[in-house]
Amino acid sequence: MVGTRVSPDIPARFRAAAARFGESIGVCSDQGDWSYAALDRTSDGVAGALAAAGIREGDRLGLLCGNGAEFVIAYLGALKAGVTLVPLNLLLNPKEMAYILADSGAVGLIHQEAFDAAAAAALEGPAELAMRVRVRIGATPSADPAMLDFSAMMRSAAPAPARARDPHHATAAILYTSGTTGRPKGAMLSHANLIANADGVAQALALTPADRILVVLPMFHAFAATVGVLTPLLHGLGIVPVPKFDPGAISTAIARHGASVFLGVPSLYGVLLRLDSEQLAHWRSVRVCVSGGAAMPAALMTAFQERFGIPILEGDGPTECGPVTCVNPIAGLRKPGSIGLPIPTVETRILDPEGREVPDGTYGEVCVRGPSVMQGYHNQPEATCESFFDDWFRTGDLGYRDADGYVFLVDRIKDLIITNGMNVYPRVIEEALYAHPEVAEAAVVADSDARHGEIPVAYVVLRTGSSATEASLRAWCREHLGRHEVPRRLVIRDALPKNAAGKILKRELRRSGEQERGVDTA
Repeated sequence: MVGTRVSPDIPARFRAAAARFGESIGVCSDQGDWSYAALDRTSDGVAGALAAAGIREGDRLGLLCGNGAEFVIAYLGALKAGVTLVPLNLLLNPKEMAYILADSGAVGLIHQEAFDAAAAAALEGPAELAMRVRVRIGATPSADPAMLDFSAMMRSAAPAPARARDPHHATAAILYTSGTTGRPKGAMLSHANLIANADGVAQALALTPADRILVVLPMFHAFAATVGVLTPLLHGLGIVPVPKFDPGAISTAIARHGASVFLGVPSLYGVLLRLDSEQLAHWRSVRVCVSGGAAMPAALMTAFQERFGIPILEGDGPTECGPVTCVNPIAGLRKPGSIGLPIPTVETRILDPEGREVPDGTYGEVCVRGPSVMQGYHNQPEATCESFFDDWFRTGDLGYRDADGYVFLVDRIKDLIITNGMNVYPRVIEEALYAHPEVAEAAVVADSDARHGEIPVAYVVLRTGSSATEASLRAWCREHLGRHEVPRRLVIRDALPKNAAGKILKRELRRSGEQERGVDTA
């Protein structure tokens, strides 16, 4: 119809940003800076080369790449080609990668040379037959003549294809959730879903083109992909990618490139507390830190803010919601222990198991509605249906809302421990352990027990030089917790298992506990 205005998709929004911010730096790195104009030009080349190689609109394309300009260019180039992107977790084993590629129906894979072996193993057998296009990012040429060279694609003169997408229905990315049981599920996020979330984040964090966001969280992860990659690209900010979590390298990158925003998960902030005092000066340009992905212990937040003098804005949200749903306001009241207020366009409600709203201050399931909520799980209509109360997405988080509208997470509903019929919340025990001056990390899980039903088991990592013992930590818990909350078992470890984003993997702790009791977890 004449005069109808079509909403832009991600490529159109990025092209508008590139036209506005042309020579401004989009990606800052020690290997060289990339202007918005250069990112636009090279991603056009990648899009044109993908189309010339046979990639069609709507095809799924895997991406196995670490943090850097190459990830950003591949991300943009794939979307310009009309592709649905399937980012792969770098820490997965090849069989898990093969499952995701097969489940998503991927017909191509872009991988970095550091992952040559993993990519080859993932594509063995039937998976390889499905691949029409294989691309390699690397300084050295591939011995495989069928492998396309990413550097050559960036220089390609082939025009980027003209794609007429409906941003509300075209799937931009399928992001696979780690899941607590069974196979991961692919959350389908449209162009409109991701744009809405990026715009809400930019508004909630008061971001401006003067900001530069340091991204050490893996870019394949939903938090980093939206807050650390897409949000900057659509709003003219600079991205400072750091390929691995090295506190010294992070501090150097902040100082060298003037990063003003830092993204992290709680465990990363705990490690940063170990930085030498002289390195704290490198953080002068940082105006705000953002924490997500897991609950931030109040003691850890206080310790970081006192030592670095930088506020931490705690927020949260599941992959299925873009992912950000709430964050503490950058200007106004911040409530420790809360994930803050809903970002613009997002609504939250606390619902009971039947989907009825509960009064403020009452525990229930945190549910979310808004334009950033996913289209559904790929090829899993039943799981999609189970994840919604009408149009309210069920996050699986147990929490409550206070009278000011701030949302507080108590725990994952599935992590709730029932001891002798009484509810025990792992986060309450973890907060008490983090308050101990010699505890660096803590995680609490349930273990089955014939007498009590379930018992809380705590896994703890001590600070360097600590003399704390299991007995002294248990005595601390008896002093700070109810009798039913004191861990029946307390295990001191050198480290806790984490995923690529640094989030503690409680399912691995449960599995190790079962193995210790002789349970077959195969």
